[in-house]
Amino acid sequence: MTTDYSPRLFERDTDIRALGESLLACTLPREAWTHEAHLGACLWLLSERTDIDVDAQIGTIIGRFNESVGGVNDDTQGYHDSITRAYVAGVRLFLSETEETELAARVNAMLRSDVGRRDWPLRFYSRDLLFSIAARRRFVDPDLAPLPA
Repeated sequence: MTTDYSPRLFERDTDIRALGESLLACTLPREAWTHEAHLGACLWLLSERTDIDVDAQIGTIIGRFNESVGGVNDDTQGYHDSITRAYVAGVRLFLSETEETELAARVNAMLRSDVGRRDWPLRFYSRDLLFSIAARRRFVDPDLAPLPA
């Protein structure tokens, strides 16, 4: 695990809501779809968009966005199901434990936590399995430890 992670934080709740709405509308600029944006949008979806079934729709949401900005979802690029679902589990875990109530404060606290780290899924998956075509295309169970329930 790396030790020098310094996430880009969000200033306002409205920034996160605008990010999430832009993701859903496929109007977010490609360069704005960062690691932090992925996690901020996920937390927003889980906490404020309860009308969306994240488990059933996250692949479609991200895949559609990727294609809208000229990306491709294939065996080597674009949407990665196992990484995404690992982070969804992590964001849910974080939400169940945090005492933060404001959206930006929750997202920033999560980004500073272990769950927010870029290498967090590697606590559960070997590198070979996580970066396999099978794990990209569909969810595969972790081989090192179970994901948080």
